[in-house]
Amino acid sequence: MLNDLFIFKKIKDGDIKTFEYVFRQYYSSLYIYSFSIVGKKEAAEEIVQELFYTLWKERENVQILRSLKSYLYGAVRNQSLQYCEHQNVQSRYRESVLNRKDDIEESSPLDELEYKELQDLINETLKKLPARRLRIFQMHRMEGRKYKEIAEILSVSVKTVEAEMTKTYQVLRHEVEKYTHAL
Repeated sequence: MLNDLFIFKKIKDGDIKTFEYVFRQYYSSLYIYSFSIVGKKEAAEEIVQELFYTLWKERENVQILRSLKSYLYGAVRNQSLQYCEHQNVQSRYRESVLNRKDDIEESSPLDELEYKELQDLINETLKKLPARRLRIFQMHRMEGRKYKEIAEILSVSVKTVEAEMTKTYQVLRHEVEKYTHAL
C-alpha cells in the first residue's frame, strides 16, 4: 500500500516514466480481465486504453483509497460492465426499431402521417443547431463514431463532445415533448 501511494504520488507529480511502468505492469492483465467481461478484443483494448488515458489526464484529481491495483481493476470492471449495459441498450433499441418498422408497415395512414411529421420536426430542429453541435451529433449518431474519436477529429475535449450531445438531446426531447403534447 505504501509503495502504491509512492508510485501514485510520482504519477500525480507528472512522472511519465512511473506512469509507463504502471502501464506496462498492468495493461495485459487488465485487458484480459476486461475481455473476460465484454467478450470483444477491440472493446477490451479501448476500455483499458481509455482508463490509462483518463488516469494520466485526470491524475491530479484521482483519489486512490485502496491499492493502485484495486483502483485499476475496479475501474476496468465498472467500465466493462457499463459497456455491456450500453450494448444491451443498443440491442433493445435496435430490436424496438425493427419492431417499429413492422408496425409502420401495418399502420394506418394517420400513424404514417404522424411519424412523418415527427421525422420532419426532428430534421428541422437539427438544422437549427449550431454548426459544431450538429457536426458532433452527425458524427456520433449517423457515422457511429465514439466521443473520444470525435474529440480527436475536432480537436476538442471528450467533455465538450459529451456536453454538446447532452444539449442536442435536451433540445430534441423538448421539441418532441411539445409535439406529443399538441397531439
